[in-house]
Amino acid sequence: MRITGISTHVVGTPWRNLTYVQVHTDEGITGVGETRMLGHTDALLGYLREAEANHILGSDPFAVEDLARRMKYGDYGRAGEIVMSGIAVVEMACWDIKGKALGVPVWQLLGGKVTDKVKAYANGWYTTERTPEAYHKAAQGVVERGYRALKIDPFGTGHFELDHEQTLYAVSLIEAVRDAIGPEAELMLEMHGRFSPATAVRLAKEMAPFNPAWLEEPVPPENLKALRKVAEKVDLPVATGERIHDRIEFRELFEDQSVDIIQPDVGHIGGIWETRKLAATAETHYMLVAPHNVGGSVLTAASLQVGFTSPNFKILEHFNDFADAEIKKVVKGAPQVDPKDGCFHLSDAPGLGVELDTDAAAEFPQQQARFDLWAEGWEQRKPKGTQP
Repeated sequence: MRITGISTHVVGTPWRNLTYVQVHTDEGITGVGETRMLGHTDALLGYLREAEANHILGSDPFAVEDLARRMKYGDYGRAGEIVMSGIAVVEMACWDIKGKALGVPVWQLLGGKVTDKVKAYANGWYTTERTPEAYHKAAQGVVERGYRALKIDPFGTGHFELDHEQTLYAVSLIEAVRDAIGPEAELMLEMHGRFSPATAVRLAKEMAPFNPAWLEEPVPPENLKALRKVAEKVDLPVATGERIHDRIEFRELFEDQSVDIIQPDVGHIGGIWETRKLAATAETHYMLVAPHNVGGSVLTAASLQVGFTSPNFKILEHFNDFADAEIKKVVKGAPQVDPKDGCFHLSDAPGLGVELDTDAAAEFPQQQARFDLWAEGWEQRKPKGTQP
């Protein structure tokens, strides 16, 4: 079997463009992959056009490791977010092809299942007025759908510091959410790399009474010594990793032992096999894995293949029941959260178990998507100029 070409399809919303890549073969089997770029969609499409000619055409889709290696190192330049995301969408499509050709799900090819279900946590649910009352109502809606976990960044446009008034308001939002979801549901606290170490530590202590499940990206991601300062002074589990785009770059994070949960994005770190390798290394350091997942249903399906096969897999992020949920229709067989237990359940469908509906995808053309975490009202995910 050989790859005869790729086709790209961008599904657009005002705040995110989702890039789907179909990999076609001479035996008529087509696989699909997905990633979500922030402000770099056209750059990704440009890279894929060059990579198709230089590396992809004529390749054996079963030789996933070899193709990913050639795409990463064959151009000699150091691979960053765009290249690793390009590798990811092609790589997961190759796993999809391989599973379909053999008639087995991808998780079976990764060593088999270690669990029948993966817990989900909701994100994108607080696209509403930023008040305790509105957040209380929205959070109730999340648990009514069966979710047992959700995540929130309550810090507005905070950057490095957060003054006393803003801190009290953020606390009031978290208090409302915890009251809405009860004591048993998990509440993940997102900081989006906003703060200085001192501010992050202070805010973590303010939020401690509401029992956050983790403290995510408390400081910007470039300085691990700053992260260590936070980890040494808080009693909460620390999570990070979505903005690391190469498995090798996690080495210092493992050596430093400053985090408890790593959050690679399958669509940015080279795909399914790279993430599974990373999870295995994390296991040797007694760390959990909870992938960043702001994509659509194909990326969710790909992330679940890692989840079903990794003993240290904690939970999977899910946006698509809340933020622009209508895009779920572009994928047939989209993974669904079971409202009975708030989990994704194992599928025996071959490959990734999903198919891209290109006609449905065409209903959501690429947009000039913007997501600015420093802009007022960012949490509503309606960039300036898109409000009704």
